[in-house]
Amino acid sequence: MTISKEQQGTTLTIKLEGRLDTTTAPQLEGELRTALDGITELIFEIADLAYISSAGLRVLLSAQKVMNKQGSMVVRGANEDIMEIFDVTGFVDILNIES
Repeated sequence: MTISKEQQGTTLTIKLEGRLDTTTAPQLEGELRTALDGITELIFEIADLAYISSAGLRVLLSAQKVMNKQGSMVVRGANEDIMEIFDVTGFVDILNIES
């Protein structure tokens, strides 16, 4: 998985490409641990994300919990397969998802 970060002021955009699973979720978790200080808007660009596992969903959920306290979080560009996973797991009701 490839993680690209771009920060403009207090807005952080994280672009994810590849597979977010048990192997790569700790990498994203590590990136987020230090990156969210002072951030008021977090944007996940996931148009190029091919797969997300429960471990990946857990990382998104923990990021959402942090951002609920300090700002907002948006997930953008989910493809049909990822949207189905969000739908089945109920994450459509938890995350702010934009097409």
